Amino acid sequence: MTKYFLILLMLTSLNCFGQDFKTQIADYRKGYMDDFLKDAHSPLKKDDLQFLRFYDADSTYRVTAQATVLVNAQAFIMPVFSGTGSEYTPYAVLKFTLRGKALELTVYKNTRLANVPGYSDYLFLPFIDDTNGTATYGGGRYIDLRTGDFKDGSVVIDFNKAYNPYCAFSSGYSCPKPPDGNRLAIAVEAGEKLFGKEVKH
Repeated sequence: MTKYFLILLMLTSLNCFGQDFKTQIADYRKGYMDDFLKDAHSPLKKDDLQFLRFYDADSTYRVTAQATVLVNAQAFIMPVFSGTGSEYTPYAVLKFTLRGKALELTVYKNTRLANVPGYSDYLFLPFIDDTNGTATYGGGRYIDLRTGDFKDGSVVIDFNKAYNPYCAFSSGYSCPKPPDGNRLAIAVEAGEKLFGKEVKH
């Protein structure tokens, strides 16, 4: 009986973890949508939020990456889809396994934000994957990290929190293009999908 009780307990724990994870992602997405209404420069109004679409929360897209923080990395201008690019500095190289594939991304620090109180620890992780242009926005997606997320040479990347740049919703925004080195040869079926409303350019 003890053996079966332990199995039942383990299955119950796994189910609870799954439910907790879905709740965490649901809360994160609610905050994401609320931020559109707080931003004076937002491309979306309250009525537009119903057209935001997401993949179902999937904990297998939450991975721990080996992080190598870069020393004396050279700043560069990251191109944008329209307008003038912004200066970024490579912060760390992240190596991880997703869906059985060994992958790598570079996370960046925005030079201007690094000097703004309250934002000095912000990091920017843009990426492109095989869903872009079909299920997700063609220009790639972003993930936000902070320097405090890095612990003992590792950092958690949660692709469920991948979001679209403002350019996915409207023209007139300067959205950074993910560098070629941040192209993932895999379909990342997690995070935000294509906007469900026609975008006027």
